[in-house]
Amino acid sequence: MSETLTIALLFFATAALYSSVGHAGASGYLAVMGLCGFAPLVMRPTALALNIIVALVATVRFHRAGHFVWALFWPFAVVSIPAAFAGGAMTLPTRGYRIIVGLVLLYAAVWMFQSTRPVQTAAPPRPPALWIALPVGLVIGFLSGLTGVGGGIFLSPLLLYMGWAETRVASAVAAAFILVNSVAGFVGNLGGIAQVPGSIPLWATAVLVGGWIGATYGSAHAPPPVLRRILSVVLVIAGAKLIAF
Repeated sequence: MSETLTIALLFFATAALYSSVGHAGASGYLAVMGLCGFAPLVMRPTALALNIIVALVATVRFHRAGHFVWALFWPFAVVSIPAAFAGGAMTLPTRGYRIIVGLVLLYAAVWMFQSTRPVQTAAPPRPPALWIALPVGLVIGFLSGLTGVGGGIFLSPLLLYMGWAETRVASAVAAAFILVNSVAGFVGNLGGIAQVPGSIPLWATAVLVGGWIGATYGSAHAPPPVLRRILSVVLVIAGAKLIAF
């Protein structure tokens, strides 16, 4: 019980921090489960289930704040949804899954640390051409379903550093993108539902509350950089552990 409550608190903190930048926290949940020794068959469906809850909350909050842009969202999402379903239906060997997720967590750590720095844009944001957005959405969607992340850690940096969106628009689009990919990946991985732990109702409540707090704050303010830097260290440790062991 003490471990279950500790994980719930960690999931709550992860959801609050990630949702403040329009993300749902899958890489954080995977990091916690990886450090706690969860099996890959448990990690992916659990991360996707929690992701759906937080992504829905973040999508609603950022949309109500007026930051969501449909024209920027749909070219990425239209191909990412079937790709995420296909990725979710695939089963990797345990070692292969741990290595891939470990690399994703290391990437997430770099992104989380970089996100503490202000993005300088010399010109007003311009959405990408359709021929660019479609293949990007396809690749990110497949990787999302395969690993159990929603894809926001890949889409957000592109939106920001390519000058396709300003910060809060990128967060709003990423939240909706994560939501549709997480649903598609979860449906594709329906066989993994039996692997979801019995503690999921408690953890779902924790991320729901954390996600609401974080998204409400993040839709109007930027989260403290120091917290994101601390999280980046945790992601590095978890990623290294998954790859090494």
